[in-house]
Amino acid sequence: MMGLLNSFLIFTFINLNVATSEPPAGEVDWMTFEQAIQKNQSNKRYIFIDLYTDWCGWCKRMDATTFKESEVVTFMNEHFYSVKFDAEQKEDVKYKDQTFKFVAAGRNGIHQLAYALLDGQLSYPSFVVLDKQEKRVTVLKGYMDKASLLAKLKVIVK
Repeated sequence: MMGLLNSFLIFTFINLNVATSEPPAGEVDWMTFEQAIQKNQSNKRYIFIDLYTDWCGWCKRMDATTFKESEVVTFMNEHFYSVKFDAEQKEDVKYKDQTFKFVAAGRNGIHQLAYALLDGQLSYPSFVVLDKQEKRVTVLKGYMDKASLLAKLKVIVK
């Protein structure tokens, strides 16, 4: 009986180790705007900026669906520095000898960098793609599923 119990415990222990040692599902390698700009100095890539707000339902849906799709994760991590940028964040951002700040307005306010990236056309979710020289290539707006997002991004990097 003791041998059977020991075998069961060893089998269970091995199975638990195998189950917990698998790598987690891939995720987009999100970073701050400043981190993306810094990385781009030494290793040029496109920069994908996800402009969102805490109250944006479609932004949350994309986070839960589109940005979890393995094809999207792989493509974005291979071709882009991906930035999550809260368009209502309070922290200053320094970029190209300029300091962008939060401006209170109404219930929430807006960050000057989000306003500049979107030319004042604020809607969420919005996505800005910068080329390897940090020039704006395009602005994409609204919820996109895997196929829509990948189609647009593949055109940009070709």
